[in-house]
Amino acid sequence: MSNLFATCITTAALVLSSAAFGASGVAANVAASAATLSTTFQHVTSVGKLTCGVVAAPEDWTKEDLHGPLTALDGEICRAVGVAVLGPAAKVQLERFASELEAKEAVAKGRVDLAVGLTPDATSTWRWNLGFGPPVFYDGQSVMVRGDSTAKSIADLAGYKVCMIQGTDNDRILQARTVAKGIAVHPLPFQEEGEMNDGFAVGHCDAESAYLSRLAGVRVAYLRQMSHARILPDMLTLDPIAPAYRRDDAQWARIVDWTVHALVQAEASGITQSNVTKQGDNEDVVVQRLLGVDWATSLALGLPARDWAAQVIAATGNYGEIYDRTVGKPMQLPRGLNALWTNGGLLHPLPVQ
Repeated sequence: MSNLFATCITTAALVLSSAAFGASGVAANVAASAATLSTTFQHVTSVGKLTCGVVAAPEDWTKEDLHGPLTALDGEICRAVGVAVLGPAAKVQLERFASELEAKEAVAKGRVDLAVGLTPDATSTWRWNLGFGPPVFYDGQSVMVRGDSTAKSIADLAGYKVCMIQGTDNDRILQARTVAKGIAVHPLPFQEEGEMNDGFAVGHCDAESAYLSRLAGVRVAYLRQMSHARILPDMLTLDPIAPAYRRDDAQWARIVDWTVHALVQAEASGITQSNVTKQGDNEDVVVQRLLGVDWATSLALGLPARDWAAQVIAATGNYGEIYDRTVGKPMQLPRGLNALWTNGGLLHPLPVQ
């Protein structure tokens, strides 16, 4: 029997069980099918716990891992996946890694079920056999200036002394892009982040160039000296961070991907942590499918609970709520590119149906 034929038979059996045995019969068959088809799902459900890796921003740059402190956001995405699989009382164990490389290796070797906070790249898909889910944060290189600066965009930096960490992509990209645009900045390279931040705080640097998340973290850490510092709105690069999983586990990939899509769709549909349980009369078909009026999505993902997305939203809130409490307020960082597509951002869900 071919794999395709076997899959069709399994799906047909689940649909027939829905008609013959009702919702409880479907739930049991879905759980059994999922445990057979997905080794990660089987492991997580058998131990009753999701082990999820996050990358903790080191105190100083390693010159490879340039993202700032997004561990809180990453951890909430881990929690959302845990609830989707294990229900509201899900146990989620976070494993912190000092670098993306360590996190990728842990996923590849099965030490964690999932890692969140990694930048998708072709080399990782090949070397570690990783797949990547939808971006959960759009990061990228930008520039921060002091509050008294007149610069409103990177094009206004001519003559500015711009500091960066020497030998990083930030260094090479800043110089390449400003030269290409004819912006005559004066690069001031540093070897250590602490020295560079001190230089910016005391005015030795007119500007500092790094990833958006890193600049926001620096501004908060140096709040007294940098409370009025501004991060310019334009970006030199776009470096999204996303969940990563083993590429040969298709069902687990679908579960992770559509958990993220559900969080984004919930925000777009106005479904929040406080109102998700009050949507019984909502006639919007998108909301109905999101919250599980039928078994279509749970069957597709192999999840036992028809209302898995509603359980996730009740536990974590929608994407906007997660962003506000982990990034927006603590890091004083507006949504920008991380806004919904309807508000000029890049976040958009695939249909949850």
